[in-house]
Amino acid sequence: MELDAQLTKDGVPVVIHDPTVNRTTNGTGLVRSLTLQELKQLDAGAGERIPTLEEVLLLLKDRIIVDIELKQTGDAMPGLEAAVLEVIRRTGTRDQVIITSFDHYSVERVRGLDPDIAIGLISYGASASLFPYLKQLRGQYLSVKHVYVTPAFVERCRDEGVRLIVWTPDEEELLQSWSAYTDVLICTNNLEGLASLYQ
Repeated sequence: MELDAQLTKDGVPVVIHDPTVNRTTNGTGLVRSLTLQELKQLDAGAGERIPTLEEVLLLLKDRIIVDIELKQTGDAMPGLEAAVLEVIRRTGTRDQVIITSFDHYSVERVRGLDPDIAIGLISYGASASLFPYLKQLRGQYLSVKHVYVTPAFVERCRDEGVRLIVWTPDEEELLQSWSAYTDVLICTNNLEGLASLYQ
């Protein structure tokens, strides 16, 4: 399962995709400009509330691997990495999480704070330059937009000992083609379509 983590104004990691609450709730404003109490008052649809990362990890504990994407841009949310690691420690979910980000400096900060936790890089392109950087970070995962991934790149990931994640093939024809690569993790919004391939 892949989810997105951001910090509230008062430093609590919450699970939400957008930098603002405008699209997915009945509120407005930047996530990082609102306190947890303010966020919890918002309706995210049918009475649902924005969950904290801790609430989600406790729900998923011992059930599934969780890819936590740090929604960091530059140092927009100082302390995000440390706060997420603390939640992981507190919930006892360290062995079932991967921490990834488009912000590779954020991933570097995670590695500086924890020498062993599973980490990975997210990239639009399938660049060979990512492999030495991953090795330097001792990262195990590489998440790439599916349209840029070739069979040769899949092989390169295997050769490098890197677990490839492709995002976000949603059409069933695409899911069918990616399901042939049994060692590639698929990040999709079409869970029903993906599940149907394995029934």
